[in-house]
Amino acid sequence: MNKLIVMAIVMLVLGVTGGYWLASVKQVDEQQNPASRPAAKRKILFYRSPMNPSVTSPVPAKDSMGMDYVPVYADDNRDNKEPAGTVSIDGTVMQEMSVRTTKAVRSTLSHVVRAVGRVAYDEELMVHLNPKIEGWIERLYVDKTGQWVKKNAELLSIYSPQLVTSQQEYILALNNLKALEKSPIADIRRGARELVKSSLERLQLLDVPAHQIRELERTRKIKKSLHIHAPASGIVMKIGAREGQYVTPATEIYMIADLRKVWVYADIYEYELPWVKENDPVEMQLAGIPGKVFKGHVAYIYPYAEAKTRTIKMRLVFDNPELLLKPEMFAEVTIYASKQVHAIVVPSEAVIRSGTRALVLVVRAPGKFAPRPVELGLAADGKVAILKGLKAGEEVVTSGQFLIDSESNLREATAKMMAPENTATEPPKPTMEDMKQGDMKHD
Repeated sequence: MNKLIVMAIVMLVLGVTGGYWLASVKQVDEQQNPASRPAAKRKILFYRSPMNPSVTSPVPAKDSMGMDYVPVYADDNRDNKEPAGTVSIDGTVMQEMSVRTTKAVRSTLSHVVRAVGRVAYDEELMVHLNPKIEGWIERLYVDKTGQWVKKNAELLSIYSPQLVTSQQEYILALNNLKALEKSPIADIRRGARELVKSSLERLQLLDVPAHQIRELERTRKIKKSLHIHAPASGIVMKIGAREGQYVTPATEIYMIADLRKVWVYADIYEYELPWVKENDPVEMQLAGIPGKVFKGHVAYIYPYAEAKTRTIKMRLVFDNPELLLKPEMFAEVTIYASKQVHAIVVPSEAVIRSGTRALVLVVRAPGKFAPRPVELGLAADGKVAILKGLKAGEEVVTSGQFLIDSESNLREATAKMMAPENTATEPPKPTMEDMKQGDMKHD
């Protein structure tokens, strides 16, 4: 009997102690988490639609899909000092959302632009040779494309009646000057000299070589055919006439290109344009020349964009003393942009682009995040410069920010509705008692 009494007393003590402990835990939980308090003890401000927070009601209601409106309590946004949209997240939930953060740092951004290039002729070193007279080609001294020629080398000989006539006029002018140079009349001597001068200029304008003019002055014998010389050094890329062919000034006899310097055309995208400027260093590699790196520079940026590709064309210049670079070859081009940006930098994934705004989620305290609009600058290598809205050392969210942003938008909308000047609730529905009183007043 005594054992039963002792056991009953022990059970009573344990029950009282356990009840007191559970009550204490419940009280602490309610103090730390107001959302866990019974609804009767919390003041309900209004009810909002679960699908659209801007739709509210002062009384419980259902939306068009039959879902119950969610109550909004007075203690949901008790800290008015925090920015609108501030979100607090438990540490366990943060781990489940894989939330990661990093600090904004002041750094220098640089950029490397990679593109595909096409080797082309240097247009400033190309020569298109057309005769200035009509005639027949008697002999081609350079008759193969790809052949290297030096400046002033003989290319061909041509017979032209116009050249024969011009030679005759020059010889007559020389003979006339010799006969009249001792004339006592100054006008006669001057006229003879001017005739020689005009005849010589005509031969020079017809591209008669200087050595042939000197030979004509010495021998006073007319040459049936005259030589045409190369106006510049280079490789013969095209031959437009053959021996015996009749040519006119419209005939392109030779195209000569100096390939010791070449142009390379490369296209870059619009977002890379702010980085690149003229004289930036460039490196180039070609599949046909493995292990060789060519160094050049940006010579010109074209002032228009390609309509189909939406890219901007650039002209690069490379020295080619070994003639390894050949027109129409494709190459991999690397442009080292000399422009650098010194600014506050965050990873690109930290930026939330919402419509016309750009936001970052700033860590205000452990587990507490607030959205902040920022102004973006240039981006490179997975980083973006922040021009306005963020300070160096502030911590931003880089992963899981979209889930936090969704909750933040919901909190911000709720906070605006709870503000006295922005509260836009539906008027309470009249009760039956109000309707009866209204009818009695009318009577």
